[in-house]
Amino acid sequence: MSVRVRFAPSPTGYLHIGGARTALYNYIFSKAMGGTYVLRIEDTDVARSTKESEEMVLKDLQWLGIDHDEGPDKPGKFGPYRQSERTELYQKFADQLIDSEKAFYCFCSQEELEAKKAKAEAENADPTYDGTCHSISTEEAKKRMANGEEAVIRFKAPKKDYTFVDKVRGEITFPNGMIGDFVVMRSNGLPVYNFCCVIDDWQMEITHVIRAEDHLPNTLRQLMIYEAFDATPPVFGHVSLLVGHDRKKLSKRHGTTAVGLYREDGYLADALNNYLCLLGWSHPDETDIFTPSEILSVFDMNRFNKSAATFDMAKLGWVNGEYIRKFDTDALVAAVSSAIPEGALFFDQTPEWKAKACELYKEKCNFFKDFNPFIDSLFLESIAADEALEDIFSWESTPAIKDYLAGKIGEMVDSGIEYATEEHFGEWSTHIKKELKIKGKFLFMGMRGVLTRQAHGSDLKTTATLTPLKVFSARLR
Repeated sequence: MSVRVRFAPSPTGYLHIGGARTALYNYIFSKAMGGTYVLRIEDTDVARSTKESEEMVLKDLQWLGIDHDEGPDKPGKFGPYRQSERTELYQKFADQLIDSEKAFYCFCSQEELEAKKAKAEAENADPTYDGTCHSISTEEAKKRMANGEEAVIRFKAPKKDYTFVDKVRGEITFPNGMIGDFVVMRSNGLPVYNFCCVIDDWQMEITHVIRAEDHLPNTLRQLMIYEAFDATPPVFGHVSLLVGHDRKKLSKRHGTTAVGLYREDGYLADALNNYLCLLGWSHPDETDIFTPSEILSVFDMNRFNKSAATFDMAKLGWVNGEYIRKFDTDALVAAVSSAIPEGALFFDQTPEWKAKACELYKEKCNFFKDFNPFIDSLFLESIAADEALEDIFSWESTPAIKDYLAGKIGEMVDSGIEYATEEHFGEWSTHIKKELKIKGKFLFMGMRGVLTRQAHGSDLKTTATLTPLKVFSARLR
């Protein structure tokens, strides 16, 4: 059996981070199994669906590298791939349900249905549909509709248990009576989600449906419809929900949920994919950092987790940083250059200086924009002392280090030397150690304190070669 999976977004807004994870899981699974990944646009919500939203979703998927094999822009034999272009197909199968007496026309108004529901709830009775229109024959119903009455098509829900095996949650049973007769076609001729979803998955020969846990209740209605057509359901896998730290479903109150905003904020697509994959699936080698292509040989549905996955922005930031640290020097310099404001002193430096600065700070940065304050600090002549620096300045040895370096660096500046070399730095530290008899932390922390006016920081030898000597001279006054 050739694996066929689908991602079916509704173009009613941005691509949610949870939707991106669903798309990613389907994409990786299809590639791991040598199958086909289908993109289907579920745009039957006429009032909310927009072309702009569809384009935005496609742009986000493209940025993530989640490329479909079939879709609106890549037609295959199972098209069209927009539900709005498949309404005749839905009507055909709805008519088949009517003809086989597995569905019926219902003329109950929304007001009537709401009144019945309220009455049932008041009486502690089951609020499911009460069968008012069951006895109306198809012939009579069509006459009433010809006379201008509006009707929906309601599916006759079988009175029995339904059991299926979910690849994530194991065997699940929906007991008899959970739902009543439900609508499959609206009075305006458009299908409801659970009906068109089944028709599309069935007709597009989808073999596996990987989706979030909140779709689990839909499965009962869908199993009923598959059975009504004597069709084999796909293999279902309902992956864990994404939640915030309060363990509630991820929403805007937890932070950014739109994929496009992550792109704008400087996240790398590979990093976001990597992190999303970890939210509900685990690598057999307990590896945290990997690209989609690197896990194809180990990815399967048996490693999905049941528990809700907490979306942790700090962990995502760390993953992003790990990808930045994998950049080669040239690519890193180019990326940092695009993130630093125009006119920054960074752009006045030599290629060698830029490369050394970017390599120095990449261990500390999770985003390219994080490089800017580190690089700016190399050119600051005045830096306020904090408590840790005041402690270093209180050591008896520190004034001697400051006096020596002030004199030495002053001479170099007067000679027209702009930057120290590593050899210069070695001479300074050797002199302080041998001639001033200062060693250990008093030597290196003392040098760092008077040169950088910071108690801690990146490699001092490299920092010393990147900082203009005139900046050191100003700090040493």
